[in-house]
Amino acid sequence: MTQPLLEAEGLEKHFEVGGGGFFGLTPAVKLRAVDDVSLSIMPGETLGLVGESGCGKSTLGRLLLRLIEPSAGKIRFDGQDITTLGRGAMRAVRRGMQIVFQDPYGALNPRMTVEDIVAEPLVIHGKPSGEATRREVRAMLDRVGLPARAMERFPHEFSGGQRQRIGIARALILKPRLIVCDEAVSALDVSVQAQIVNLLQDLQREMGLTYLFIAHDLSVVRHISDRVAVMYLGRVVEVAAKQAIYGAPLHPYTKGLIAAVPASHPSLRSRGRRVRIAGDIPSAINPPSGCRFHTRCPHVMPVCRERAPALLETAPGHQVACHLTEIPPG
Repeated sequence: MTQPLLEAEGLEKHFEVGGGGFFGLTPAVKLRAVDDVSLSIMPGETLGLVGESGCGKSTLGRLLLRLIEPSAGKIRFDGQDITTLGRGAMRAVRRGMQIVFQDPYGALNPRMTVEDIVAEPLVIHGKPSGEATRREVRAMLDRVGLPARAMERFPHEFSGGQRQRIGIARALILKPRLIVCDEAVSALDVSVQAQIVNLLQDLQREMGLTYLFIAHDLSVVRHISDRVAVMYLGRVVEVAAKQAIYGAPLHPYTKGLIAAVPASHPSLRSRGRRVRIAGDIPSAINPPSGCRFHTRCPHVMPVCRERAPALLETAPGHQVACHLTEIPPG
């Protein structure tokens, strides 16, 4: 049986915020950005990660790459526990895992040429600059749809979509196995989004890539993903194949997200029209007791306020954290 390429088990990230004040008398409080998240990604698949802004999606993506350190839990990459690896060992692992950021301009050094930007990961990992490196950069730029003459230019000379292609080339130059796409198309025009998504899919087929695709646009996620994980206030509340998420969602929050899909997908809107998410997402500093969604849920029960539901498998490959699914039928 094929083992997951990436696994998270009980992953948590807490930030201390506030504190200080006059004479340091104001205590700091704990913000639970990611709270007890367990998930896995199989080789060659795309796992979409969706949820409202502030739910912890990007923090989780950075945790999985250990760009920030977890407060608790474990991370395994290709069967190896990387949770506590030192800097040297982690650098070797990072050849196999890279990230494409949301802002295609802010992620690129404006003082560096495209050649230097794309070649930088090779140099960091010990490959000397020279003609061989230039050939690799030229070939990678061609692979992402940019001409060789782009090598001598600077990021400000390109459009947003072209800059994101540069970011993708930089992420792929080390030939990684896993790419975290952190809102990689949300800053682009719709037509350019489609081009970048198609490019990512082509690269996945050619290079055998595995993606964690973080986004808030469910129509894009539906197009690119094999499975979808839905996140709310630091926790994963539903995971399933995209057909199940879009065709038969179980969690009330997932149903509300599907109902919010734009009118270009009328079939989705008609299925979710009766479900609306009321109110705003609560603060992660002081999350609700029990189920974190109970303050906005149209089906809230007393148990929802008292006990957090576990993420349980209700059908093969379909997990949901909701007390409604724990009630026996009939």
